[in-house]
Amino acid sequence: MRADFEFITRWIEPQSRVLDLGCGDGWLLSELARQRQVRGYGLEIDADSIQACIARGVNVIEQDLNNSLDNFSDHSFDTVVMTQALQAMRYPHLVLDEMLRIGRHCIVTFPNFGQWRARAYLALRGRMPVTKQLAYQWYDTPNIHFFTYRDFEQLCAERGIAILQRKRLASAWPDRWLTGLLPNLFTETAVYQLSRKP
Repeated sequence: MRADFEFITRWIEPQSRVLDLGCGDGWLLSELARQRQVRGYGLEIDADSIQACIARGVNVIEQDLNNSLDNFSDHSFDTVVMTQALQAMRYPHLVLDEMLRIGRHCIVTFPNFGQWRARAYLALRGRMPVTKQLAYQWYDTPNIHFFTYRDFEQLCAERGIAILQRKRLASAWPDRWLTGLLPNLFTETAVYQLSRKP
């Protein structure tokens, strides 16, 4: 299981209603249904991923997340999830607003572009990083917004979004140990559970 999926699974209440934005092949939703007995839907635009969802028995709707999500009513889900896709949205701040309109909570995960390996790659090679986590060339990457976990927390503060829980993840040693000391420098993937401030 991907490390961010592990925390998502822990944070989602059993038997709750979940909407997964950019659900990919539906693996997360199928695991949430199996482990937490959630009822859910996924939104996806890629035809092959939609077929994979159907094969897994995941309810999936074909929809471009850059368009409005107004086909969902306010508070129609307990949790709205988006993993590793916020940085690929045209207007991430508006997507967050929609997630918190549709769900009581939302969970987002994203790569921290301030991580030291990305910084070192750019500083030493003079080129945009291509790593295991950021596996695209600059000209074909779906990532259009490069932000750090600090940028994200500033956005939450500006938009009245409460951070309920956060987890900063790194796969290699000593990064895993150092995320607590210098999180913006050593975090590879950030995981947040959010709600709207009262």
